[in-house]
Amino acid sequence: MDDDETPLDDKSKRMRDLLASFYSPIPSASSNPFSKHTSPDDINSASFQPDQYMNIMARKSNLEGLLQRHVEMVAEIKNLDTDLQMLVYENYNKFICATDTIKRMKSNILGMEENMEHLLEKIMSVQSRSDSVNTSLCENREHIEKMHRTCNLLRKIQFIYDLPDRLGKCIKSEAYADAVRFYIGAMPIFKAYGDSSFQDCKRASEEAIAIIVKNLQGKLFSDSESLQVRAEAAVLLKQLNFPVENLKTKLLEKLEFTLKDIQFIPEAMENASPPTHEVAIHEFVEAIRAFKVIFPDSEKQLVKLAQDLVTKQFLLIEDYVKTRICATDLLGVLRVIWNDVLQMDEVLEEASISNLSLEAAKVAIKLYIRSAFSHLIQDISDHLLKVLKRDGEEEASLEVALDASIKVVFHGARNFLLDIHKILDDNLEIVDKLRELIIDWVQQGYQDFFSELEVQFILFSKRNNFTQIHGLSEGSQADKTFHSLVLVLAQLSAFIGQTAIPKITEELSASFSGGSVRGYEYGLTFAPGEISQKFRVTGEKLLQLYINMRTQRISLLVKKRFATPNWVKHKEPREVHMFVDLFLQELKITDTEVKQILPQDLQKHRRADSNGSTNSSRSTSFREEKLSRSNIQKGRSQQLLETHLAKLFKQKVEIFTKVENTQESVIMAIVKLCLKSLQEFVRLHTLNRSGFQQIQLDIQFLRNPLKEIAEDEAVTDFLLDEVIVAAVERCLDPIPLEPPILDKLIHAKMAKHKEQYAISS
Repeated sequence: MDDDETPLDDKSKRMRDLLASFYSPIPSASSNPFSKHTSPDDINSASFQPDQYMNIMARKSNLEGLLQRHVEMVAEIKNLDTDLQMLVYENYNKFICATDTIKRMKSNILGMEENMEHLLEKIMSVQSRSDSVNTSLCENREHIEKMHRTCNLLRKIQFIYDLPDRLGKCIKSEAYADAVRFYIGAMPIFKAYGDSSFQDCKRASEEAIAIIVKNLQGKLFSDSESLQVRAEAAVLLKQLNFPVENLKTKLLEKLEFTLKDIQFIPEAMENASPPTHEVAIHEFVEAIRAFKVIFPDSEKQLVKLAQDLVTKQFLLIEDYVKTRICATDLLGVLRVIWNDVLQMDEVLEEASISNLSLEAAKVAIKLYIRSAFSHLIQDISDHLLKVLKRDGEEEASLEVALDASIKVVFHGARNFLLDIHKILDDNLEIVDKLRELIIDWVQQGYQDFFSELEVQFILFSKRNNFTQIHGLSEGSQADKTFHSLVLVLAQLSAFIGQTAIPKITEELSASFSGGSVRGYEYGLTFAPGEISQKFRVTGEKLLQLYINMRTQRISLLVKKRFATPNWVKHKEPREVHMFVDLFLQELKITDTEVKQILPQDLQKHRRADSNGSTNSSRSTSFREEKLSRSNIQKGRSQQLLETHLAKLFKQKVEIFTKVENTQESVIMAIVKLCLKSLQEFVRLHTLNRSGFQQIQLDIQFLRNPLKEIAEDEAVTDFLLDEVIVAAVERCLDPIPLEPPILDKLIHAKMAKHKEQYAISS
């Protein structure tokens, strides 16, 4: 046996050889003495040598192995005897069955030969009788066939003579299809005998056919007939060999004209009955099918008509989505046009109308998303102006304005997302094909929306744009409305950056997890971190703009106060100047506005830190130093003033810190700027003693009211002291009022305030 062959066990080889020897006379390989696979010690081969086998067994095995081999051989002999008996029994049963079968076949075949002889005799008898019948009927058959041909000819002749009457009846009943069929059937006879025997019939039939052709042409070009009737008329004319190719241009023009009846006007579709549009589209589709049969070379024109129809429909949709429509309206028009496209695709597969519609739908849906965000920005703009304008005699609360603006921004953005969900969940086929693109467009729409909104906030914060866009005239009311708008925009920007963007980002992630065409390799379509940072920066800028505008308004008031009197000839002070009332009034208005919408500082505290105490002590010592130097020469005084100014600007960084988005921080920043402005205006004038005393009285009265408004009492006192110091520097005779006189004038002013408050309440 070769090394690559799998050896068979002894039992399998013996069974194979036994069966081969039983069923085949050809000796097996194991029984062939000349086989190269046999050996003298092979017990199953014909060349087996017992002595040699025993010698080998004796050498290889011990006594126990020989006994074991003996037992195995005895068992194998018994198994072989049993297998041989089973083979004999099985084959014996088969031999018995075969014998029975042969006996039955022999008994069945015994009478078959006799039956076959009888059958052959009967067949020969039938054949002889058939030949005799054919011989006797041959002459009659030829005569019958001749008469049958004559009858058919007479029937055709009668049909030809009756054809004019038949055609006339068809004309009356408008059965033009039957008339054409009759005439076409008679054409071979007219061609053969129309100039001789059937001349009159041919002429009358041609006259009738001329009338039929005229009537068919009338139906073909009649606007009152349906497209199916026109198509049937064209088919009949073509069967009559009428030159319908010359009519193709006119028919196509008629078909194009009928498209006006199925123009897709979305606004009209809401009121019109849907079956009207469906019937028109169905007739157009049937006309296309008929045209393809009548004019096989008209596919290009038909494709162009179908594509033009779809293009016009989507152009109308583009105009429609620019208006304020909801998701249901958009789905309605898309569903109608997509059903039209599917019907046209059935008869014009080569036009690829569905692909054309898909590209057009991309433009329409993308435009819908842009328009929705554009309308939302316009709503926010209109709403901000509406809530800030005067309503009768009362102005809208800034808190109400801010809450309403937050609802417009946040709920508007969320409602749009709900509309998009409604569109995507409708399972409209044309929308499903664009699902991933729509998700990208929505995310990009949010990105563009918030970017544009941030730009709009910046534009609103410019006074010229505000007055021009909203038609507000220059003046106190316009300024007040503008200031309120800037403050509302600042807080609205802070809300968008801190709250709205994270919530919308969370909803976008939950709604559109997974589906983006562009993928992460192109970057995120919606970048919330970038947008949030923009709005935070914009909110800070707008808040600073509000502070600057309020400070500028009060500074103008201060400027007017110091520009009016002659400070060198100022009279002795009798009361606190009305400028103080106006100054406090503006601060209280600002305080009221700020406290309506800005949050409080939860860690509110008086900033009596080292800087404040140092500055206060510095101002006290500095004031005493200035008072002691009041009689110094003018040049020395000028030099001292310059030194003090340099010192103040050096300390500005310590006093004026970054403004936070809280009530206390904003009010304190405005108070600081106003007092610094007051100090600088004092430095621009030369004062006599009375002028200095008037400023002293006004500043002293301001201390208590400012404590109720401003947060940092130490810084406020420091700045008020600096105003007094500046007045000392600019005064020719800086002798202050006596404390009793000062207290008396202040109490008189306070009593007057209480009286005015009681009257007003």
